Parts: sequence; structure tokens; C-alpha cells
Amino acid sequence: MLDLGTRHAIVLVWLGAAPLLRAQAPDSFRVANPERPTFATHAYAVAPRYLELEQGIRAQGEKELRDETAWDENVKYGLVRNVQLALSAPLYDRTGAGTSEGDLQVTLKLHRDLSPHVAAALVPSITLPTGNSAEGHGAGEAEGGVLAVVSADLPKNFHVDVNLGPTGIGGGVPQWFHSLSASWQVDRCTIEGEWYGFTAGNGADASWGVLGALAIRLAYWAVLDVGGSIGYWRETPDIALLGLTVNVGRL
Repeated sequence: MLDLGTRHAIVLVWLGAAPLLRAQAPDSFRVANPERPTFATHAYAVAPRYLELEQGIRAQGEKELRDETAWDENVKYGLVRNVQLALSAPLYDRTGAGTSEGDLQVTLKLHRDLSPHVAAALVPSITLPTGNSAEGHGAGEAEGGVLAVVSADLPKNFHVDVNLGPTGIGGGVPQWFHSLSASWQVDRCTIEGEWYGFTAGNGADASWGVLGALAIRLAYWAVLDVGGSIGYWRETPDIALLGLTVNVGRL
């Protein structure tokens, strides 16, 4: 018998992969633009009334990747032009203490083009304590955060994203998140690299890591990603990632 989290995952895989089974006419607003698998986000928003679904498997640990495994979900919807709403959470999160869903994060992205090649965004969020904090699956209280984001397209198919802002607001001393990510596109493949970190706060030590990933565009509306992160500061975990992003289309 499959547990509830596994059944949720199977259903979401089917929802994400279903458009692969039927041909559709090209739609410029439906080009998938994943935020995963990096810690950072880009400054762009989903088109109004379009829905994009990100999901993926994550395994992490300080000594062994099987210390924690999770199924992460991020549902993004374009509310109006340049404004995106996102709901994200680990629908399945297993640690040595037990298995549970994680905290639900509600995020707004407010996008603005600064030039044909540079964009910025303000990304406020609130995390709701829907996970089992006693078993390490959540913070146990509502927390806020806000990121300032700048994205730039560079010559020869290079792209960079810069993120900076406080997280965990309301749970003690906030942790500041900062990241610099860069990518290079070659035909249907995109090679990504990221340097990221969190300052100490909310009872947690500072953490720093580097991430590398490969994204493959299966179709203009579907992107497969695989990657990993290596923690190089104190208790920062190593992470392995595999996921799929599908722009479902206009609702």
C-alpha cells in the first residue's frame, strides 16, 4: 500500500507529464522558465492566467544523502502582468525522525524590466507552519522573508541572477540569504552554477554551498533538470536534485 505522500507525488507527476502526451500549437507565453533547481530565483514572472508546475526529488545529508529525502512542489500562477503567485512545499519529507509534509510557503513576485536585457523583482513571502516541527519538518511558527532579485542576459547565451534578502523574519534573528548564479545555454541544454549562503540566525549556524546543474528542454513548455550541491561550511548538507518543470498553459 502506498502512503499518502507517495500517492500525491504520483498524481503530480502525471499532471506534470500529461501535456507530453498531446501535441499543441506553439505559445510564446507558455515557454517554461524554471526557478529550480537553484536556491536562487530569477526576476521573471509567469504570464497572466498561465500555470507553471515545478516538482522534483531531493536527497540530502551532511555525511550521507539518504539522511533526508523529499518531494518538492512549486505551483506558480500569473495573477496579472508582472505579478506571480507561488505556493511551494515539500509534499513528502522523510528524515530519521519521521515522515511528514513540510511547511507551506506563499510567495509573490513583483517583476519589472529595467532594459531589454536586465530585469528586477521584489519577492516577499510568508511560510506557514504546516509541517511537523517536532520531527524537524518545519519551523513551528509563521515566518516571513523578502528577496531583491536582479537578472541579466549577457552576450553568447550567458545569464546571471543575483539574490539578496532576509529570511525567517518573525522567528528570532533573521537569516540573510545571498546567491550568485550563472548559466550558459547551448541549444536545448543549459549548464548552471551557483554560489549561495545563509548567515547565522534563528538558532541555526551559517551555511554556504556551491551548486551545479544541467537543464534539458524537452519541449518549449517542459524542462528536465538534474544537479547537486556541495556544502563547504560547517553543517551545510550536500544535496542531489532531479526535477521537471511544465508550463501547463492558460487557465
